[in-house]
Amino acid sequence: MVPEVFEGTEASDQWQFDQTPGATQALDEHWSTYFTEDDVRLLVSHGINAIRIPIGYWAYNNSGTPYIQGADVYLEQAISWSRTAGIKVIVDLHGAPGSQNGFDNSGQQGAVEWQHLSNLVRTSVILQEIATKYGSLDYADVVVGVEMVNEPISWGANQFNITKQWATDIFPALKDAAENKDLQIIAQDAFMGSRNWLDVSAILNPNFSSVGTAGFAVDSHYYQVFVEEDNQLTQEGHILKACGWGNDLLPARIDGLPVYVGEWSSATNICIHANGTVIPGFTCDAVGCQCQSSTPIEQWNELMVEQVRKYVEAQMDVWEQYTSGYFFWSYKGPGGWGFLSGTEKGTIPSPVTSRLYRPQCVLR
Repeated sequence: MVPEVFEGTEASDQWQFDQTPGATQALDEHWSTYFTEDDVRLLVSHGINAIRIPIGYWAYNNSGTPYIQGADVYLEQAISWSRTAGIKVIVDLHGAPGSQNGFDNSGQQGAVEWQHLSNLVRTSVILQEIATKYGSLDYADVVVGVEMVNEPISWGANQFNITKQWATDIFPALKDAAENKDLQIIAQDAFMGSRNWLDVSAILNPNFSSVGTAGFAVDSHYYQVFVEEDNQLTQEGHILKACGWGNDLLPARIDGLPVYVGEWSSATNICIHANGTVIPGFTCDAVGCQCQSSTPIEQWNELMVEQVRKYVEAQMDVWEQYTSGYFFWSYKGPGGWGFLSGTEKGTIPSPVTSRLYRPQCVLR
């Protein structure tokens, strides 16, 4: 997410980076500058009332790995600033032992070995440590949830039924570890959608007819840039698909299972001609044509800003109607991936409750 940190190395993930010369100094510099108390104040000014903070398991136990510890100190800082600002926090275990998905965002690209028994046990132990600390009454005013594992895949080396059974089994231990009995324990949906977790909710949320009594929740991520089908859509098609996400979320809402959209973005792969015609694509040669993915956000013209803003507002209308909360990925990022740059450019509402366009989705 911050390529300049990796400059001068051949590392493609943190597992490799933490073995490079000067890694400790580089990480300390990154951690101390990437997110500061001024950023928290800025988020408040935009109307943000909650943040989801990712952290790797190695912050708590790096035994047998090259990972450098220290990130938990900065997580603690961010939570303290959030408390002062009145912002709630979800602590997200973003990288799990053995890698839950083989993506660089797990800390280690390549093989997926998370469901090996020793790694599941290690994950459970680390989560109990997190739940004990951030589920204490000292944090009850600021930390509202702990997310078990970010984006475990449900194919290849991982089996979805094992992910669900593990989550079901570890839930009571995490709730017992937390003094704050209102702390929610959140499972990322493993790319299967919240409706495929209703059976788990029926077990873990005995009073699941009322969302307010639910201790178990699900996190779903929604993007439209990673599959070829989406890359063939115009922005009108992207908005139509975003509206359809309400149907995905409806069963959980009916059954009282809290769902958070823990990640979403304003990124789509569209190009806009000077006459306002929108086409799918990554590049275009026509005079005055811009493409979202290849044109720096600072150079986006009014036509691009309008199209991106419409897509953003359509998604937010769905999240407001069907979810318990939603978190843009991410605070800082290039183009359609950055909340900060989006608010500056006008593609994201500021405050987030404001709207330029009437609701674009027919919601139930």
